[in-house]
Amino acid sequence: MSKRKIVIIEDEPDILEVLSYNLRREGFEILTSADGIQGLALVKREHPDLVLLDLMLPGIDGIEICTSIKKNPDTQHTLLIMVTAKGEESDIVLGLGVGADDYISKPFSPKELVARVKAVMRRGVLLETQQPQEKITHGELTIDAAKYRVTYGTREVKLTATEFRILQYLASHPGRVFTREQLLNHALGDDVVVVDRNIDVHVRGIRKKLEVEPPLIETIRGIGYRMAEL
Repeated sequence: MSKRKIVIIEDEPDILEVLSYNLRREGFEILTSADGIQGLALVKREHPDLVLLDLMLPGIDGIEICTSIKKNPDTQHTLLIMVTAKGEESDIVLGLGVGADDYISKPFSPKELVARVKAVMRRGVLLETQQPQEKITHGELTIDAAKYRVTYGTREVKLTATEFRILQYLASHPGRVFTREQLLNHALGDDVVVVDRNIDVHVRGIRKKLEVEPPLIETIRGIGYRMAEL
């Protein structure tokens, strides 16, 4: 079985070395670039399984690279994790909005790095193989789309149609961070009249009705929400 391939685009030598060393140690094939233009060309040529992408790069920045990767039919399904500096919340929101799968903030521990990469890889495999889900099970939570029914353990949870769709979408992608705008566009669609910050009200409603501590839906401050990985 061939090694899974990761391209790292990072212009800080120390961080590039940490990323490369720890991921090679986990058995991944690693290719690197310290330049945005060359890094994008490397992705197009090598078709990696995943890209680790710094946002601040010489040549072209990470957001432009992410947009290019996700718009190109040959690379649009490539998994992508942004590597960001603390305080770059607006860039994280923008990156997730153009298709990044996750982000990791500097400084990070090698353990966190490896866990994030493996989690995104695992979600990518599931999305490639799974059929559209009529029933989602996440720990004690069960979402039955055919019956429009949610249960937690043996208890039925009564949700509104909007709450149901938000919960169903998040539970279909456990561990993945979604901005409020993404939840509006993908979970709810054009037929539901909800504005950006109203998502917060619906999430609070879901949490209250589930009565689970800590909440299954995690708040990612300044960014949005994700379903906790179990």
